[in-house]
Amino acid sequence: MFQSQAIASGDKRMFFEELGRQAGGLLAGEADPVANAANLAALLFHQMPDLNWAGFYFLQGDTLVLGPFQGLPACIRIANGRGVCGTAVSQRRAILVPDVHAFAGHIACDAASRAELVVPLLHQQTVLGVIDLDSPTPGRFDSRDQAGLEALAALYLDASGATAARWLAGTTS
Repeated sequence: MFQSQAIASGDKRMFFEELGRQAGGLLAGEADPVANAANLAALLFHQMPDLNWAGFYFLQGDTLVLGPFQGLPACIRIANGRGVCGTAVSQRRAILVPDVHAFAGHIACDAASRAELVVPLLHQQTVLGVIDLDSPTPGRFDSRDQAGLEALAALYLDASGATAARWLAGTTS
């Protein structure tokens, strides 16, 4: 059974190792992509310091659609190639933005957000969506955060990727 613990380490590598263990416990034995996204968004939001939003967008056609999240209400639909999330999908890579005001085409869902980190969810070469983190602090995210979030995305995909791919394709078998 999962039991959350505060992560006190100032070392980001150790922080993400512990966060990965907690995420692994949450996702173990569960394949439902929405349930796993909801739990992972909550874990990220409550364990990572200095976030004002943590959540998922799932790709439906050429549009990202809001999934489970923690934080203030958010943009519901984001076109492929638009904003940080849409750019991560179109470029099929993580996007780390130290200052969203300097990112051409940034979509301001929460005016308090100043830094953003988005990691695409790639399952068998198909983009299923993204994990998105926002912070009110410019420069909040660095390459260690990106690597840690990419590892968490991999855990999510190991647990839910095949089910999410079928769900997003409109099949349940």
